[in-house]
Amino acid sequence: MNPHDDERMRQLLHHALPPISELEPTRDLWPALLRKLDVHPAIPSWIDWALVAGLIVFAACAPASVPVLLYYL
Repeated sequence: MNPHDDERMRQLLHHALPPISELEPTRDLWPALLRKLDVHPAIPSWIDWALVAGLIVFAACAPASVPVLLYYL
């Protein structure tokens, strides 16, 4: 690349990514997250239960795999 291309690339990047003015959020997000969790509690879906049942069946069919499964959990 020649110097003209470098300068053009620098201008394009400066235009695409403006400087960050604020480094911290303007408000605390934790209380809003707690309120959202209170309104909509996390309930496991049927897919979660199917995965748990599949793991139990797999462990019953191949008991030697239990240490490997515990290692990756």
